Amino acid sequence: MDSTLRIVPSTQPGSSKGASVRDTANSLGTHDTLRYGQRNLESEAKAGGGLQHRLDGWEETQDNLKLTLQRNMYGIHAPVRLLMERKIVGFNPHMPALPTSNLSLDILMGRDETLDVADFFGDMETGPEFNIHSDMEKRRRI
Repeated sequence: MDSTLRIVPSTQPGSSKGASVRDTANSLGTHDTLRYGQRNLESEAKAGGGLQHRLDGWEETQDNLKLTLQRNMYGIHAPVRLLMERKIVGFNPHMPALPTSNLSLDILMGRDETLDVADFFGDMETGPEFNIHSDMEKRRRI
């Protein structure tokens, strides 16, 4: 749980350690290899405009904001209790190959009043798996 009151995710991913050419430029305006090491063109190309990173981190940022506001208003027990309830409700002891819906977790996450594509079509990306034995072995770590 992040303790900042950020409403919108940042444009730059927090895991990238590489600096941009603008940050590492010398007096001639080129990348200073001796001070900052080799340029990583792959990370510069993947950086893009930051919109994809904002979209990926939107729900996590909103959840962190809600938990931080609860902590500031009610004390540390409120977000800890909510996270504990989410963990308990999120545990699913049933067979992994069968489709399940977790209404209790949706209520605790605040998603009970929203409609997504998955509500109508289910989990279309993965589809149903019919190898129940391997799923149970994977689930039970056998």
